[in-house]
Amino acid sequence: MIFSQGAVVPLRELLLVLLVSTVVTLLSTGGIRVLAIKFGAVAIPRERDVHVKPIPRMGGVGIYLGVVAAVLFAHQLPALRRGFDYPHDVPAVMVAGTLIVLVGIIDDRWGLDALTKFVGQITAACVMAVMGLSWVAIYNPFTNTTVVLDQLYGGAVTVIITVTMINAWNFVDGLDGLAGGLGVIAALAVFVFAAGLLYQQGGATDGYPPALLAAAIAGGCLGFLPHNFQPARIFMGDSGSMLIGLMLAAVSTGASGRIPLTGYGARDIVGLLSPLLLVGAVMFIPVLDLVMAIVRRVRAGVSFSTPDKMHLHHRLLQIGHSQRRVVLTIYLWVGVLAFGAVGSSLIDRRLVVLLFAAGLVCALVLTAVPSLREAVGLRKRSRTVAADPAPDGPEVSGE
Repeated sequence: MIFSQGAVVPLRELLLVLLVSTVVTLLSTGGIRVLAIKFGAVAIPRERDVHVKPIPRMGGVGIYLGVVAAVLFAHQLPALRRGFDYPHDVPAVMVAGTLIVLVGIIDDRWGLDALTKFVGQITAACVMAVMGLSWVAIYNPFTNTTVVLDQLYGGAVTVIITVTMINAWNFVDGLDGLAGGLGVIAALAVFVFAAGLLYQQGGATDGYPPALLAAAIAGGCLGFLPHNFQPARIFMGDSGSMLIGLMLAAVSTGASGRIPLTGYGARDIVGLLSPLLLVGAVMFIPVLDLVMAIVRRVRAGVSFSTPDKMHLHHRLLQIGHSQRRVVLTIYLWVGVLAFGAVGSSLIDRRLVVLLFAAGLVCALVLTAVPSLREAVGLRKRSRTVAADPAPDGPEVSGE
């Protein structure tokens, strides 16, 4: 544990929770892959997909097993058990998570229409809110005040944020290792935020669940990555992407009730919503590309629903990055955004700005490396041609 100024943060135990989730997910996902193939949950390549051969889905079940094992392990640790006594966060998340994974399994195997899946998402979010995990206050930046939410409005905000997070995370699951890696980054960012709240409150009992659940989902995503990083042997499917979205929303919701109303401010709301902001940042360019594509197709007189490769990862592939470098580049961008958002609520803002600027410069340079290499190569070839021009024709020797 960490002891400082009366604050108690069971960091060692929380890291053990993360480790258990990682190991269980890592070991169980191989068996889930075999079951998915026998079950028929296999992704057949489509024209707009990057993968070229059938790959089993349902990897989210492995993440779910890792999270469940980590929560059960945490319950056995004296340093974390009191976090199960009063708050309703953990049972609410586990029940809602089970529902969303079941919906995802059905979709991975048989496919669900958008409306049915949406109803399943709302049901899971409502169950979580009814069981007691709900937003209790939210900062209003326009009036610089904190609005206390009653049960009805708090539940409505919870459902809206949760369903938005679920669908947003489903949207970014487009490249091998992308959604899982972003899940690790976002969960660790919220974990740092929740651990900071736990420290500030002197280790209050109700501050444990957000940090515990963030550690569990971070470990689940981390354990899944070796199976999913390019070339992927299994996809997480909707059972995984929707679970990650729901749990990140749940952790943010749980942490929102641990901030003193007198100290609630803009930086807190940025930290709480950092997973959604990260997904929004990743989604911005592909969504902009999609809008521009629709405009072009409408003007050209063709159907706007014609699929094409207009996502961010497709753009990065086009400028010369490999699939792995695309994913790692997006990791870097999202990591800079994540810890910039969370850091602003925990440490000095000037230091955050300095580190954020340095991270952005590094990300820009690494993103542009293929284009810079191509430009340097072209310049070298042009200089070579200028210095040693090819002869106009065969040389003829005279007598």
